[in-house]
Amino acid sequence: MNLIVVLLGLVTIVHSQLNRYPYYPDNYYGRRIAILRQTHDQSPDGSYSYSYDTENGISVAEQGQPRNFGPGGQGEVVRGQYSYTAPDGTPIVLTYISDENGFRASGAHLPTPPPIPVAIQRALAYNAAHPEEDEEHYKRRY
Repeated sequence: MNLIVVLLGLVTIVHSQLNRYPYYPDNYYGRRIAILRQTHDQSPDGSYSYSYDTENGISVAEQGQPRNFGPGGQGEVVRGQYSYTAPDGTPIVLTYISDENGFRASGAHLPTPPPIPVAIQRALAYNAAHPEEDEEHYKRRY
């Protein structure tokens, strides 16, 4: 019985040592893609810019700099874009900006909301033109 316990212990130790660094084939994470061009600039004032292009058509560029937003504090203003070709062959280009107004992205591939129905537009216009009715309703209800 002791011999079986010792053998199982040795097998466990050998097995854990062999699997310590598992072997991953070259294509385990997909094909490796070469970077054709890469730049990065960092300034002492906190501003930066970087860009790179890869052999499979991905292109990325971004720049940012600190900005004082007044009493709200200091933040970073970032502008950038990236592009690539979708699997169906469609070129995708996305540009973005992030500042005191939040993150805003634009691109032809991004979905757009449907138009507001005419009846709802009329109701919103009526509500904006008659705020006193809202106040009376509020006073009666609460």
